[in-house]
Amino acid sequence: MPSKKLNIGMIGYGFMGRAHSNAFRKVNNFFDLEYQPVMKAACARNPEKLQAFADNWGWESIETDWRKLVDRDDIDCVDIGSPNDTHYDIVMACAERGKMVLCEKPLAMNAEQGEKMVVAVEKAGVANMVWYNYRRVPAISLAKQLIDEGRIGRVFHYRALYLQDWTISPELPQGGAGLWRLDAAVAGSGVTGDLLAHSIDTAMWLIGGIDKVSATTETFIKERQHQLSGTKQEVTIDDACAFLARFDNGAVSTFESTRYARGRKNFNTFEVNGADGSLYFNLEDPHRLQFFDNKHESHIHGWQSIHVTDFEHPYMDKYWVPGTTIGYEHTFVNCLADFLKSLEAGQAPVRPNLRDGQETQLVCDAVLKSAKTGSWESCKA
Repeated sequence: MPSKKLNIGMIGYGFMGRAHSNAFRKVNNFFDLEYQPVMKAACARNPEKLQAFADNWGWESIETDWRKLVDRDDIDCVDIGSPNDTHYDIVMACAERGKMVLCEKPLAMNAEQGEKMVVAVEKAGVANMVWYNYRRVPAISLAKQLIDEGRIGRVFHYRALYLQDWTISPELPQGGAGLWRLDAAVAGSGVTGDLLAHSIDTAMWLIGGIDKVSATTETFIKERQHQLSGTKQEVTIDDACAFLARFDNGAVSTFESTRYARGRKNFNTFEVNGADGSLYFNLEDPHRLQFFDNKHESHIHGWQSIHVTDFEHPYMDKYWVPGTTIGYEHTFVNCLADFLKSLEAGQAPVRPNLRDGQETQLVCDAVLKSAKTGSWESCKA
C-alpha cells in the first residue's frame, strides 16, 4: 500500500485533462508504489464546466485562477495541461514556489522560453517531467530495449510520419476552446510543435541527438475565421511540415507531418534501419512491433511481428494476461508510474524531464527557422 501522499493540482480540463485525470485515478491500481497521487484541485476558467469535470473525475476542489492553485499550501505537484502559451508563466511560478512540475508538450512557445523554464526548475531542485507519453507505449519501449541491446547494430536511417486530417475544411475556424492549436499566438506553431514534437522526442530517445535539419512547411488555407473575434484572420501555423535531419551519430532521417492527409486520424509511425536489422512501429497497431533480424539464416529471413503483450515486455506485467492488450490511456498511467517511482529514495530522476523537452524544442525551432531560410539549421543551443 502507498505510504506517501502527493497532492496534485491540475490546470486544464480538455483532452489531456481527461487523460491525466484517468492516470491519477488508476496508477496505484496497477503499480506498486510508495506514492499515491491525491486529486486535490482542478483549475480552468469556466467554473460550471470545471465543476462538472471535477465531479466526474473525482477532484476534491476547483480553482478558476491558476495562480491561486500554485500558491496553495496543500498542492505539492502542478500538472500543466493548458494551452502552450500558458506553460512558461506556470512553470516559472511553480519553480518559485518549490512545486513539482508535470508539463504537457511542447514544453514552450520557443526555445528561449524553454531554456529559462529549465534553468528555473533545475535551480529550484523540483522534480519535473514532460508528458511525452509515446515513450511509454510498450512496443516503443521494446524498440528502445532492442536498439540498446545492439540487435539492429549501427543505425543508418530513421523515418517518421505523423498524419491527421481534421483541419482540411476551410470552414473550420481558428482559436478559442478546442481550436487553439490552429492559432499561432496560443500554440506557437502548427504540426511542428503539436505532432512532430512527439516524433522528434521518440527519435532522439531511440537513437540520440539531432545535429541539424533542413525543412519546408506549408499553410494550405491562408485565412480562417477566428472563433473568438468572429473576423477572418491570417493563418500563421504550419499545416504541413517535412524535414531532413542528420543525427549526432551520423544517421540520416526524414520526418513528415500534416493535418491534411485524408483518412489518417492519428497515423504515427517510425522505421529504424541498422546494419543488423530494422524496426517498424505504427500507433494504429500499437501492440505490435515489427522486427527484421538479419542475423537469421537467409532461408528464414523476414519481418517478425512481435505481439507486445507478454509479461517480459515493458510494463505489461502490470496489466492483464499475455495476449490481451492495453490502450492509449495506459501510456499516461505508465508515465505517471515512472514519475512517482523516481520520487522514491535512491531512484534516478524521471525522463523525459524539462531538459529533454528543451532538446526537442530546439529541434522544433530549427525546423521552423529552416523552413523560412531555406538552409540547413543547427539544433544546438
